[in-house]
Amino acid sequence: MAGGPAGEEGRPAGAVNGARRTAPPPRVPAWPGTPVPLGARFRTGPDGAAGTNFALWAGGAEAVELCLFDAHGGESRVRLTELTHEIWHGFVPGVRPGQRYGYRVHGRWDPWTGARWNPAKLLLDPYARAVDGDFTLPPEVYGHVRDWPERQVADTVRDDRDSAPYVPKGVVVHDDDDWSDDHRPKTPWADSVIYELHVKGFTRLHPDIPEPLRGTYAGLAHPAAIEHLVRLGVTAVELLPVHQFAHESHLLDRGLRNYWGYNSIGYFAPHAAYAAAGTTGGQVGEFKRMVRALHAAGIEVILDVVYNHTAEAGELGPTLSLKGIDNRGYYRLQPDPRRYADYTGCGNTLHVVQPQVLRLITDSLRYWVTEMGVDGFRFDLAAALARSMHDVDMLSPFLAVIAQDPVLRRVKLIAEPWDVGSGGYQVGAFPPLWTEWNDRYRDTVRDFWRHALPDVREMGYRLSGSSDLYAWGGRRPYASVNFVTAHDGFTLRDLVSYQHKHNEANGEGNRDGTDDNRAWNCGAEGETDDGRIRALRRRQVRNLLTTLLLSTGVPMLVAGDELGRTQGGNNNAYCQDNELGWVDWSLLEDPGWRAVSELTARLIGLRHEHPVLRRRAFFSGRAHSADGLRDLAWFTPRGTEMTEGDWFAPAATLGMYLSGRDIPGRDERGEPIRDDSFLAVLHAGERPVRFVLPAAPWAERYEVVVDTGREEQGEAPGEEHPAGAEITVPARTVLLLRVLDARHAATDGRTRPTR
Repeated sequence: MAGGPAGEEGRPAGAVNGARRTAPPPRVPAWPGTPVPLGARFRTGPDGAAGTNFALWAGGAEAVELCLFDAHGGESRVRLTELTHEIWHGFVPGVRPGQRYGYRVHGRWDPWTGARWNPAKLLLDPYARAVDGDFTLPPEVYGHVRDWPERQVADTVRDDRDSAPYVPKGVVVHDDDDWSDDHRPKTPWADSVIYELHVKGFTRLHPDIPEPLRGTYAGLAHPAAIEHLVRLGVTAVELLPVHQFAHESHLLDRGLRNYWGYNSIGYFAPHAAYAAAGTTGGQVGEFKRMVRALHAAGIEVILDVVYNHTAEAGELGPTLSLKGIDNRGYYRLQPDPRRYADYTGCGNTLHVVQPQVLRLITDSLRYWVTEMGVDGFRFDLAAALARSMHDVDMLSPFLAVIAQDPVLRRVKLIAEPWDVGSGGYQVGAFPPLWTEWNDRYRDTVRDFWRHALPDVREMGYRLSGSSDLYAWGGRRPYASVNFVTAHDGFTLRDLVSYQHKHNEANGEGNRDGTDDNRAWNCGAEGETDDGRIRALRRRQVRNLLTTLLLSTGVPMLVAGDELGRTQGGNNNAYCQDNELGWVDWSLLEDPGWRAVSELTARLIGLRHEHPVLRRRAFFSGRAHSADGLRDLAWFTPRGTEMTEGDWFAPAATLGMYLSGRDIPGRDERGEPIRDDSFLAVLHAGERPVRFVLPAAPWAERYEVVVDTGREEQGEAPGEEHPAGAEITVPARTVLLLRVLDARHAATDGRTRPTR
């Protein structure tokens, strides 16, 4: 290979061409077609001719060629000659669903000004609704010469080798599904319990799912998978990314693959590797059938979406789609336009303030709602989307468009409210339409149960809905998505089994993954045969799950945590597409872990039964009746209400009283909502504590509903105690007690709405 001549000011320029010269591909004529909608749409054209309309926004491009591929990889090209508002378009008669295609976009090659057009590279349609093939990232798919000897300028030397044989193709899909038989659950936010899962990881090892369906959308739709979700009582699954994604080159070089999928390249296409029905369009129908099956079981579908960056990485990354269509239009560039602004830690950031980029994202979101049936989205690194030119701006174009969109403003919207750029941490700052992952809840609850909090002030806020973060602008307690674990980090079992990360299998020298785990291994690092340590770890798992499911806000569980799933201490299993990352269903054969699963289901059932555990408004902390009873009260082990000094003093025990008498709002019939009252006692100390049960007006008697110190068999204790009695709370235990008093009990079932 040889480089081209030097450009201005000594800049390397030109191209490298290692391809053999062959006859040019045959040309196919195109009719003018229309510039809308974008993408490939099969329809009836002029004179009743069936065909497909293709439309591609490519600002600044000089020419666009549509490339059609037959079953053997043979390529035919269609020159799109019509240009309307920077959209190149044409109608090709005879092109039907199943047709594989891509684009070649012509323009200047001048990386020094951010221009990276290279027609030798076949580009994926950003609006492709299905993708056939996998990204393996050989040198031919890079717009520049990947192995150029002068590394510092390699991205400026164009590579003219044809990438078509090495990249996946878009597939024409015909949308003709009738959703009239689908019934969306439409679960209110306050009643929601979210279950984060990976389509492949949740189903790959399930023994009751047929082998051909394991790891697929069809596998998640299988009755065996849905039965577990229904038994738990979760109201929504939050799927790790299912947009078509690519594997990073550094993983492929190490024989690994991207497992989580946070490396999107096709925002309209279900990831083809999760389809049992094939990759030439069958994945679309399979995904829709999965959504229908989950809806029929009363379960909503929320997608984890990655619109902040793409798989094309930085200037040394591959040219797969947007980079070759209009690099300067789609990506945020630095003042030196050779380089990319990176607020994501992944090499690039989409330029969301650009109208065409904003259109791509909102068109994608609406497509997944209206044509694929999903019920909401969790936005990865949402702060990057909320940036205007540089700073995070809660009046940014992205948030403004979402707020007024008649489709999107009605679905569930969850922000991961941070990015890696300056000023990117925005927990509590998103507008009222949004809910947020609350990492302060995660950190506080972890610290409490490892007895590392200096006092209990922070714990009080997190248990009661985080009013310090969300009680503004009309926001409600369900603005807080509470979680103790997520896909990113330790599993719940590993959180109580490992003090430090063990990510050696990732091949990065254990440098990847956070060091701030706030974990406690209960006395031994990793797995142990010590029965006392194992029993303590299970108790800690029960404590963390119970705390999560009794807290005000929206709880989020991670698939397999209720079974004791372990990743062997790996807190960054993004590249572990194997047994390490998959749910191990054989854990249910262990009576101890089966009891944890049963406790989880019982706690979720309590939430569904008792509106006092899923309030729609923040607590006031004020008395609403003459007897001085408040909707929320806090108690010390002495049975006395906490004083200002108690909140600032070191403590391992916290009593939280929730009154069912003072729940704001009315039920569907306009009646006041009445419920039982509860006392939760959380004790993180290493020794038992004597706790005096609050007397009148709080209660006359109490019944123990949950005792995490005695839940190994998954049975409720059921003991009763008179108010004012001193009881012993075992070390590291949560007690939930129901008030047995006619003044505090719900009057009838009508006033306690469930799912």
